[in-house]
Amino acid sequence: MKKVIFLILISMSFAAEGQSLPVVKPGKVGMNGQKLSYADEAIQQSIRKGMIPGAVLAVVRHGKIAYLKAYGNKQVYPDTVPMTAQTVFDLASVSKSVSTAISAMILLERGQLRLRDNVSMYIPEFQPWTDTITGHSRNIRIIDLLTHTSGLPPYASVEELKQLYATPDPDGLIAYISCVPRNNEPATVFDYSCLNFITLQRIIENISGMSLQEFARRNIFYPLKMTHTDYNPAGETLAWVAPTAVQADGSMLKGKVHDPLANVMNGGISGNAGVFSNAEDLCVLAAMLLNNGEINGIRILSPLTVRAMRTVPAGYEKFGRSLGWDVFSPYAKDGDLFDASAYGHTGYTGTAITIDPETGTAVILLTNRVHPNDRAGITRLYDIVATTVAAAIEKL
Repeated sequence: MKKVIFLILISMSFAAEGQSLPVVKPGKVGMNGQKLSYADEAIQQSIRKGMIPGAVLAVVRHGKIAYLKAYGNKQVYPDTVPMTAQTVFDLASVSKSVSTAISAMILLERGQLRLRDNVSMYIPEFQPWTDTITGHSRNIRIIDLLTHTSGLPPYASVEELKQLYATPDPDGLIAYISCVPRNNEPATVFDYSCLNFITLQRIIENISGMSLQEFARRNIFYPLKMTHTDYNPAGETLAWVAPTAVQADGSMLKGKVHDPLANVMNGGISGNAGVFSNAEDLCVLAAMLLNNGEINGIRILSPLTVRAMRTVPAGYEKFGRSLGWDVFSPYAKDGDLFDASAYGHTGYTGTAITIDPETGTAVILLTNRVHPNDRAGITRLYDIVATTVAAAIEKL
């Protein structure tokens, strides 16, 4: 009984500290609550099939939370712990959008970088792409990193890096990325790469003089009062974290990022992964973006910056990626009904966010599908949930 009271008290303080959005019934924002139950069934079916242990679904519409629901369990090994709407998740690659990309755009607004600046302006040792036959070279630019068209390889072998460098060793990792052979000429091929956003991290840190964690805290998380969003969560937040994979020694990975490069080489603070957050905090961030960069008098980005972030740049249309987000690349998972203006991102651990400015709606689906063991992908579930939510909109 004491444990239950303790958890209730933590939950109350959790809600009180943050800048949570008003919670309303779906009908108050033009949505059909009964139709939203189709999303419930899709999620429950995935739980029954063992694809995920549990999930949290949040729907934002017109600056309000129209739906917030927890399903299943956040932990099934070694004990079973029920999922709650306050559960904090390892966002995996969703970190690229909600932290790294927004941080880069804040620096752009301040005149401290340009999209078409060469990466080597900020990381002098960073090598261009060079044609091995003709010797022709082409510099990699910041816009190429943001749109995953830099030509950098998708990933790097952590085992290989451990042979070359200490762990963690962010400097060693950047030295490796700076010289690793490029797969393609920049701006010619879409090749999704975690190395792009680790490079962006170093650019942000070199310009700002602070870690990505500190920059994101000061300029995104703290102003928005996203009190349970951070890298390397600790303290009270750690108690809310959903575990991910079971380790070789039988222990659970909890509060430490699942992504190997972020975990081993970057010590948990990484441009490609590492942010932990919960549905309510992400609702605030999504509402800010839907409101052209401002919420409750707090402005994070200008309206034109938000528009640029969700728009595929001229000349990059065939790739379908905007500045740190996915619009219509093969990786996009925003369902079948949202308008072409919808954008979002997914994460390996089982997380997804879709934002549709046309209808003023955001869909946030958080799972820890890699717990206790790495399970089959759930990309189909992302699409189904986004579609059922979109179908529940009855008043535009």
